[in-house]
Amino acid sequence: MKILEGKVALITGATRGIGKAIAMRFAQEGASIAFTYRQKNGAAEDVENSIAAMGVACKGYASDAADHAATAEVVKQVQADFGKIDILVNNAGITKDGLLMRMSEEQWDSVISTNLKSAFNFTRAVVPIMAKQRAGSIINMSSVVGVSGNGGQCNYSASKAGLIGLAKSVAKEMGPRGIRANCIAPGFIITDMTSAIPEEMREAWSKNIPLRRAGTPEDVANVALFLASDMSSYVTGQVINCCGGMNC
Repeated sequence: MKILEGKVALITGATRGIGKAIAMRFAQEGASIAFTYRQKNGAAEDVENSIAAMGVACKGYASDAADHAATAEVVKQVQADFGKIDILVNNAGITKDGLLMRMSEEQWDSVISTNLKSAFNFTRAVVPIMAKQRAGSIINMSSVVGVSGNGGQCNYSASKAGLIGLAKSVAKEMGPRGIRANCIAPGFIITDMTSAIPEEMREAWSKNIPLRRAGTPEDVANVALFLASDMSSYVTGQVINCCGGMNC
């Protein structure tokens, strides 16, 4: 039997990168997939078609994750379409890097809103559903920079650190209802976001990683699979670094 057979997963920002890899991995293990995206495009259709080809249910939902009321409506629709929600992956995120002294209010607000407020919105909407089920797994996609900080990324680091605090607090509040909440802190992962970094810089970073390579979205998806499944039934309030040892 596949380890997520019969479960329903809701994944935010799943049309590319880590979010897409998680959706595909969960589907491979039998989970029905609901995912969100900001705007309807070919990438969303590709995810739907690829997962449907595996023989599991899949549906994408257009969503501004930073809009509290709109998020509640999306979650309500997901519950109506799938009957329940067992897993929530708060993955939606953006970067708008810059030194603190030059960072605009818009750069700060947009990153905090998309990365952190969106996780609050979805968690707030999903928790009552999971509480009635007396079970659920919430996974926040943090970052090693949320654990240790990074120059030029005050907004991004703050948002990712906030996701850790959110998960730990939810774990304490909702543990008695059978709901678990954890974080994954990826390191240098090969995605569209990191491809914008100059190649020589990427190579330099890789040389400083104990495993001597950048990670892949699939590496992160495997950690998410563990946290989503019953294999981690006694794991909550934790941060798992998926970084090849760069933050050890």
